[in-house]
Amino acid sequence: MAGGAEVDDDERSAAGDGMKADSQALTGNGAPRSGGGTEDGRVPSGGGAAALDDMRALDGAPARAEPQPAADSGDGLRAPIEAVMMVAAEPVPASDIADALGVEEEEADGALRALARSYREEGRGFELREAAGGWRVYSSPRFADVVGRFVVGTAQARLSQAALETLAIIAYRQPITRARVSRVRGVGVDAVVRTLMARGLIAEVGETESGARLYGTTSEFLEKMGLGSLEDLVPLAPYLPAAEELDDLEDQL
Repeated sequence: MAGGAEVDDDERSAAGDGMKADSQALTGNGAPRSGGGTEDGRVPSGGGAAALDDMRALDGAPARAEPQPAADSGDGLRAPIEAVMMVAAEPVPASDIADALGVEEEEADGALRALARSYREEGRGFELREAAGGWRVYSSPRFADVVGRFVVGTAQARLSQAALETLAIIAYRQPITRARVSRVRGVGVDAVVRTLMARGLIAEVGETESGARLYGTTSEFLEKMGLGSLEDLVPLAPYLPAAEELDDLEDQL
């Protein structure tokens, strides 16, 4: 019958539409997709990564960890501190390091000390030390012989032997007059003293009652020697005669 045929055609059309919908659901066409797709296949605002986090939250899985700034930890301060030390022409106070890194001075000081300790423990050829009110990188004393041969045997040599001897006398006997230094060395030191003053290693620090100028070392000397203060000088008492005997020896020269 014609009417029955029309009913059969409608039923077949509806059944076909149902099968098509089932097929789309199985293949993912028009259904939510991995990564946050919607029924029309579009990705919601915020991107696939954000949608993936939402899906992980629904599944009970932890969301992605956000990266933290390197400076949040003590180890994170190591690299920027090393970068500053490489360009520093003189000892750098911890406060200046703190300002450059945008951290508290106490945190910068702790990081500097930790870095200095790690260098020692790692047996590096250099050390990070406090000197003249700041921090600076110096060659390790363990390689003093190697560095000494390099300095003496190349154009890197800065001071003559006479200048080094004069500087040592002033460092250990300061404040001291030029005449007294000459008596200890047994030769005139006028030219050498002028050289040391020009290098900023010594300076006039006063006068005697007779008007003779007294000389002493400077902060530049401490920096070059890697010393925090004159108290860090190697004690010479075990290797020298008593003060009275030394005065007698000087008078005999």
